[in-house]
Amino acid sequence: MTTAGTGVYAPKPGAAPLGRMIAAQAALETKMLLRNGEQLLLTVVIPTLLLVLFSSVDIVDTGAGKAVDFLTPGILALAVMSTAFTGQAIATGFERRYGVLKRLAASPLPRWGLMTAKTASVLVTEILQIALLTVIAFALGWDPQGNPFAVLLLLILGTAAFSGLGLLMAGTLKAEATLAAANLVFLLLLVGGGVIVPLDKFPSGAQDVLGLLPISALSDGLRDVLQHGAGMPWGDLGILAVWGVVGLAAAGKFFRWE
Repeated sequence: MTTAGTGVYAPKPGAAPLGRMIAAQAALETKMLLRNGEQLLLTVVIPTLLLVLFSSVDIVDTGAGKAVDFLTPGILALAVMSTAFTGQAIATGFERRYGVLKRLAASPLPRWGLMTAKTASVLVTEILQIALLTVIAFALGWDPQGNPFAVLLLLILGTAAFSGLGLLMAGTLKAEATLAAANLVFLLLLVGGGVIVPLDKFPSGAQDVLGLLPISALSDGLRDVLQHGAGMPWGDLGILAVWGVVGLAAAGKFFRWE
């Protein structure tokens, strides 16, 4: 369609505003994630079952107090890891294999905009996860303590740390290797990251090493605040910040789009 006598196209052709493109891509990423059965298993079903099972059955010695008060912070940390690391690594790895990322990189949406959209999708999913797990934890008798701002800061830095590591894995390994490695890391960190089994149950030498992992820093930091009412957990925040900076920087440098 043209305007009379001018030959000017209306509406004017061109890319949509950047903010609108990022929002549309983020909405699409979120819908695809929530429709994926494997992703839902990782992000919703497994954390929920673990919280309900270990809070209801005395399987693991969680120390003094109610089991749900110990377990809920660790399960919240697990939810962040399952979405920001495991789920994102697997999904992005197969998008790279099938050429989806290559095609998106040729679109008007810049590459950093695509990564921003993926990050927004992760945050939306985490909000839904945390809301669901919080409701279930309250139903099980959870009694949280501490500063909500400290919890929010831990969750943000934890998301950054796991996102960087997930993107680094997805952008450097083959899709099948990413699938295997991401699930293996998920299982190992579930057992050895202080999520369900307290770190003090491990040998002292192993505790020092395990305590430096991002899942341990996130779960211990959340537990210190939510279970014990501690102030700002600067040590755990520092560990997460280092992992976040290193992981995101490495992903930005070594990520291969093809």
